[in-house]
Amino acid sequence: MYSLNVPVPGEVSRLAADLFPQLVGFDRVRERHTLLVKRLGDEDFYTLESRLRQALAGAPAFEARVTGIDSFEQPPRGPGPVVYLAIESPGLVELHKRLAATFEPVAGLEGDDYTPHITLGRGGSLDVDIDPITWTVSQLELFDAKHREVASRIRLPARVRAGRPAPRRPCLRRS
Repeated sequence: MYSLNVPVPGEVSRLAADLFPQLVGFDRVRERHTLLVKRLGDEDFYTLESRLRQALAGAPAFEARVTGIDSFEQPPRGPGPVVYLAIESPGLVELHKRLAATFEPVAGLEGDDYTPHITLGRGGSLDVDIDPITWTVSQLELFDAKHREVASRIRLPARVRAGRPAPRRPCLRRS
C-alpha cells in the first residue's frame, strides 16, 4: 500500500514528543507522526508515481497549521477514541480533492470525510491547550507501507517528469 504524505516538520514532531508523557496510558501511542494526503493503493510503483505526478502537475506549495488537539470518538476503523493534532489547511484539502478525483477515495475516510490530522494515539483522552504551529508545505512524500520507507519525494509546485522515474534505492535490512 502506498500513500502520499506531508512531511511533518521538526517543530510538530517536538510537540508530539512533548505530549508523549500524557499519552502513556493510551492503548496505543503513535511513534511515527504523519500527515496523510491520500491513500493510493498497491499498483506498480512506476505506474503509480507517474499517475501521481500527472495528477499533481502544477500543484502549488501551501500552508498548514496545527490548531489544537481533537479526537474521533467513533473512528470509522479501529478502536476509539483517536486523539490527534488538528490541521487547518485549505491547500491540503484542495490537494486531497484533486487526488480523490484520480485515485478512488477510501469510503468513510477520504473524499468528503477527509479530516487533516496527525494521530497521537488511540484509547485515551487528552485535554491540553497548545500553541498553533504554521509551516509551508513545499514537498510531499510517496510512502511505501510494505517496506516502511519513503519511496519518492515530490517538490511543490509539482512538475511531471519526462520519461521513466529514477529507480528507488534498494531497501537495506539488517539480518
